[in-house]
Amino acid sequence: MRASAGRGPDDRARVVERFQRDWGLELPDSVLRFWEFCAAAGPAERQALADISVGPAGILDLFAEDPQPRAGIDVRVHGRFYRDPPEFLTFMYGHSDGLHYGLWTDDGRTCDAVASYYTRDGGGIDRRVETPLQTVRAILERCWTDVADDDQDDPDVAAKLVRLGLLRQALDGYETERRPEIGSAYSYRYDFVRRPLDANRLTTLDEAGALVCGAAAVGGPAPDAARFAANPCEALEDPAALERSAAEARRRCAAGDPAQALVLGRDLHWASGGDRAREGLAAQLLNAAYLELDRPSLAAIAAAHHRHRHLRDVEVLRRGTA
Repeated sequence: MRASAGRGPDDRARVVERFQRDWGLELPDSVLRFWEFCAAAGPAERQALADISVGPAGILDLFAEDPQPRAGIDVRVHGRFYRDPPEFLTFMYGHSDGLHYGLWTDDGRTCDAVASYYTRDGGGIDRRVETPLQTVRAILERCWTDVADDDQDDPDVAAKLVRLGLLRQALDGYETERRPEIGSAYSYRYDFVRRPLDANRLTTLDEAGALVCGAAAVGGPAPDAARFAANPCEALEDPAALERSAAEARRRCAAGDPAQALVLGRDLHWASGGDRAREGLAAQLLNAAYLELDRPSLAAIAAAHHRHRHLRDVEVLRRGTA
């Protein structure tokens, strides 16, 4: 886990201003608390974070001393993996198979949830948790449940439980003090809970959903769009049907209904699989949808990602003092 170089108000203001300038988004207070927590963590808490295999990454690297992107690469793709939707901004890495956690923004202005998924494994995007520190607490309690089932006479097990307890106390000092449950009791009350369905959120292949507010369907669902939603893998293999769906999505978007362009664009982005034609079509549809929805920051992120989508290394920022 890297320690942050600066810890004062000037450093916070610098990062907030840069995030707004470069990404076009407001940096939520919850991220500042996460950064302050990481910077203040002692040796035991740092080891406990290593025990649960998490550490700050992505946009948290902005807190280093004057980090700059590699030459010719847009800073907005720092920490951005191949399938990451534009709405996803990495702030923490997990333990295996490309697990990473990101702030989630629907409107391209504010971030109101934490999302996560495995880059190199199956499954979709999980959006259950609200803040970074709540995310760490949820992982801690899952780990606590597993460790508590081990041999309590084992000194290593006992030491690990002590470290996890200290990490819990530290988290409570920042955000989760009103959640006294531990282990599985915590998980079942706060973690293993699905968010209520939102009538404005449309289903997407990545399972995170796409928010479309105030968009009325023009003339009902298009037949090809319905076919794509019912069997996206089959539809992806039919270029003619896919192009018809994209053309209909563009027509509807031009008429003031960006819903199909947003969903089809997100689905193609998620399922591009290295296919340049699908990547290009996804980029076109997302750009049209985001601009129609007045989400220019997401349009810019999507365009930057399209330009750099095949980077071998997503670590774009050169770190200064850390």
